[in-house]
Amino acid sequence: MITADFHTHSYFSGDSTEPTREMIISAIEKGLNTICLTEHYDMDFPENEFDLNVEEYKNEFFRLKDEFSDKIEVLFGVELGVMGYLSERLGKFVKDNDFDFVIASSHLVNGKDPYYPEYYEEFGEKGGMFKYFWSILENIEKFSDFDVYGHLDYAARYSPSKSYKPQDFREIIDEILKRLISMGKGIEINTAGLNSLGYVHPHGFILSRYRELGGEIVTIGSDAHERTRVAADFDKAEEALKNAGFKYYTVFRNRRAEFIKL
Repeated sequence: MITADFHTHSYFSGDSTEPTREMIISAIEKGLNTICLTEHYDMDFPENEFDLNVEEYKNEFFRLKDEFSDKIEVLFGVELGVMGYLSERLGKFVKDNDFDFVIASSHLVNGKDPYYPEYYEEFGEKGGMFKYFWSILENIEKFSDFDVYGHLDYAARYSPSKSYKPQDFREIIDEILKRLISMGKGIEINTAGLNSLGYVHPHGFILSRYRELGGEIVTIGSDAHERTRVAADFDKAEEALKNAGFKYYTVFRNRRAEFIKL
């Protein structure tokens, strides 16, 4: 049983209105031992939609961590929107804050958000997915101060026909995975993909390739933006892990990986 949710958002993230306290209470109600708060911070996102007031976030985190210390472990994390040219600024931000866990994610490709139809109208379905994967490869060449790369095939959520097949992109996916493994970085299973795609992020093909290539670090996250979604579909995440050949999942404290048997 997976008892740690390592991808959650509350009202410190631009796309959530849920109080942080409610997220933690939900995790307790669902029997979790650990919840890691990973609020969005996307520098240079249009209209500053994903700015993060890190001081307010930090103050509330420590207050709630203390309040619930006898019920659940609460960890301090962040989800960084990565673009290569931001590497210096992102590095300084991470260095200046004592995070337990850092997710790197791609939400923009050359300033364009795959969420909007214009992205695929411009690049096409296969072209849009290839550009998304290529952006990840470029990002990890320039920025390395993270622990896992989040929802590796996130852009597939918004493709018009949902016809994405990771096998069509095996060469570049393998290059991404090999690079992450050589850097000592992990990936996540993100159960939010089940809502629109019917499978977790990343697709089981990618998870299996990561294992076959020697990858070991996999965190589990619901990507919850409201209390009802905390630890959502963790039974399916466990099934995906086992199908890919894993016998454990990973948690982070003070940026250090620990492996938990399933």
